[in-house]
Amino acid sequence: MAEQESLEFGKADFVLLDTVNMSEFMANLKLRFEKGKIYSYIGEVVVSVNPYRSLNIYGKDTIEQYKGRELYERPPHLFAIADATYKAMKRRSKDTCIVISGESGAGKTEASKYIMQFIAGITNPSQRQEVERVKNMLLKSNCVLEAFGNAKTKRNDNSSRFGKYMDINFDFKGDPIGGHINNYLLEKSRVIVQQQGERNFHSFHQLLFGAPEKLLRTLHIQKDPAAYNFIKVGGVVKSAINDAAEFKAVADAMKVIGFTAEEIQTVYKILATILHLGNLKFAMDGDSVLIENSKLVSVIAELLSTKSDIVEKALLYRTVATGRDVIDKQHTDQEASYGRDAFAKAIYDRLFCWIVNRINDIIEVKNYDAKIHGKNTVIGVLDIYGFEIFDNNSLEQFCINYCNEKLQQLFIQLVLKQEQEEYQREGIPWRHIDYFNNQIIVDLVEQQHKGIISILDDACVNVGKVTDKMFLDALNTKLQKHAHYSSRKLCATDKTMDFDRDFRIKHYAGHVVYSVIAFIDKNKDTLFQDFKRLMYNSSNPVLKNMWPEGKLSITEVTKRPLTAATLFKFSMIALVENLASKEPYYVRCIKPNEQKSPLLFDDQRCQHQVEYLGLMENVRVRRAGFAYRQYYDRFLQRYKMISEFTWPNHDMRSDQEAVKKLVECCGFQHDVAYGKTKLFIRTPRTLFNLEDRRTQMIERIVLFLQKMAAPLLCETERDRKPLEEK
Repeated sequence: MAEQESLEFGKADFVLLDTVNMSEFMANLKLRFEKGKIYSYIGEVVVSVNPYRSLNIYGKDTIEQYKGRELYERPPHLFAIADATYKAMKRRSKDTCIVISGESGAGKTEASKYIMQFIAGITNPSQRQEVERVKNMLLKSNCVLEAFGNAKTKRNDNSSRFGKYMDINFDFKGDPIGGHINNYLLEKSRVIVQQQGERNFHSFHQLLFGAPEKLLRTLHIQKDPAAYNFIKVGGVVKSAINDAAEFKAVADAMKVIGFTAEEIQTVYKILATILHLGNLKFAMDGDSVLIENSKLVSVIAELLSTKSDIVEKALLYRTVATGRDVIDKQHTDQEASYGRDAFAKAIYDRLFCWIVNRINDIIEVKNYDAKIHGKNTVIGVLDIYGFEIFDNNSLEQFCINYCNEKLQQLFIQLVLKQEQEEYQREGIPWRHIDYFNNQIIVDLVEQQHKGIISILDDACVNVGKVTDKMFLDALNTKLQKHAHYSSRKLCATDKTMDFDRDFRIKHYAGHVVYSVIAFIDKNKDTLFQDFKRLMYNSSNPVLKNMWPEGKLSITEVTKRPLTAATLFKFSMIALVENLASKEPYYVRCIKPNEQKSPLLFDDQRCQHQVEYLGLMENVRVRRAGFAYRQYYDRFLQRYKMISEFTWPNHDMRSDQEAVKKLVECCGFQHDVAYGKTKLFIRTPRTLFNLEDRRTQMIERIVLFLQKMAAPLLCETERDRKPLEEK
């Protein structure tokens, strides 16, 4: 039980609910939110509700309160799970990880930053320079990645539009010695189009509003978002983020991390290039395509350190190999627009990956010899997009929701596995728990030859022949009997879907309708080799290094690249394998309302999230046999005052025997089981009864001590008076 939290704040651990059902769970969650308690437990899982306000619970004092404590010694907090992760890593030399999940706006990114802050705060008391450098780099990298990977959406002013997994490496003393970041599926389509009321990536807005006039002049950029097609599509959107201040913070962070002045300038040139590309207009003149505002071509050429004629040719022509001949095939205006957009998205995606790789070059573990320094252990932190259901769900949402299916499957399996293993270790019989196994949905998406990704890849092989509608027809034919797939063709009366456009997947988190429009284009992710060659031939070495495959001629490019969905599938399989190899800890984040209000608790929205995060299953698994378990010595430490046989100390052969005697004195022996190292209590009622007895006994002990101390205090007072009078 958590110290200093009375039941007026509800149950700090959902496992201790009197009755396990949704209404009890929601009532407890709401009560804790309204009382300002944003953190709760489900066993060793932290449930976090976004407070939508600053709370003074993350300072150095709070870090000290949780440092080195056991999970239940303090009220629920992110710091408790961070400390448990660190202790497991340090004590047992075991790789651990913290998986943070929840929908957009639930507070995942903030949670990951606080966890990093805690780990930075508890390591390195001697303030050694190298460790401080690594910690600083890890914290500063967050600022840079948010600028280039986050954007304002309708749900969240600072939404991560990419997935991030960070490994922090520690030496045998528990000091950080480096790290590594993996990024997943940047939402690069945002570069060219945003939904109404949303913004492009922060980096563009920071450049416009934060860059000094001199820099903007060299980039040929004006401070007007409405002047750029790739920014104004979402409309004029206000954001809580101070773009001007963030521009400076990001520039300073990049310098601290170790980006050179030339590299930082190149980053600004790439952002400006993308903005100018969005303003290029193409028109047909007879059979020929031309650029209407050709002055922009020379601006783009200058920024990319190349020649105008080469830029123009890459935009208007495509080099193709026909047998032994190589010819320049002219685009139509539609093809030119497609090529321009693909180029803009690819430049930004390449920039983002380059930034991640540069950070990795600087923070990775160097010159560490395990034979000399001991085992190098790892804490992984996963901050990845939550389940998404928008008005229009495309390939991005499909991939994001597939990712959440994979993570949910891992979560249930590992929670069950951990429970079973603990019971086995302690010699306690395990009772089987029924739960929904979402392997059927994972297979629907990723199964070889039969899954949606395979069917999509087959459609992408036949260049120019297969349309999005034909892809949908193939899905309907191959998946018509699948319990979790449907479409309008398979269910003609369902008017929530359109013929020839939509299909629905029954996810574990709910039903999602996907529009197949642009699925094939996004999956092929075609970027003409001409653009890669253009970038490789730049006289700017930073740009050149970003595009190594540009050195290949058209005749050398023979292998068809893997599709976007398949690349994502492989990265998800690798991620899940990585997480499964570590001891996992979980933070489940909940968004209390859509208005970003610190006062509102939307019951329906919150219940939906509780359902799709699998929190009820989590409680049931934890409650399968016993609601509470504790080491014998710690149990005695807390409850020994209840029994005359254990207060103030016991004289029995072991703590286990002392605990048995204490439990028998209270009459709870029917509701407990004795493991090898822990006492297991079946129902919460027994625990609360113990707590009540403990409180009563402490009150009696305090009264007794006050009574005993009163005469002594009087004597002290009498002795002091003459001295004061003198």
